[in-house]
Amino acid sequence: MIMFLAGLFSGVLGGMGIGGGVLLIPALDFFTELTQQQIQGINLIYFIPSAFVAVIIHKKKGNIQTKKIKPLIIAAVIASIIGAIIALSIQSGTLKKLFAVFLLIMGVYEFTKGLKIKDR
Repeated sequence: MIMFLAGLFSGVLGGMGIGGGVLLIPALDFFTELTQQQIQGINLIYFIPSAFVAVIIHKKKGNIQTKKIKPLIIAAVIASIIGAIIALSIQSGTLKKLFAVFLLIMGVYEFTKGLKIKDR
């Protein structure tokens, strides 16, 4: 039941544009025996349907600049391959700590961004 709720709330967060991985990755870490690499792989698989729907919606709204999409896709594929190679070469505990630092940095960034918007 816990994993069902984690998936449900991850979907809600993803739909709000926050990113469901913020909840899904820690939930998988706390409630399963999976390695950090497996957890992040599951998160990426989970992300595919959300990204597909987002692309369709943005395409319908005219938010996608088709002239710029090809280089972006090529860069994303290359970066994904490099990231996967790096993630597989790092020990699971180290990768977990790096992810925690990433979440902390993103949290501070979003918090300070919110303060700047509030000051306007």
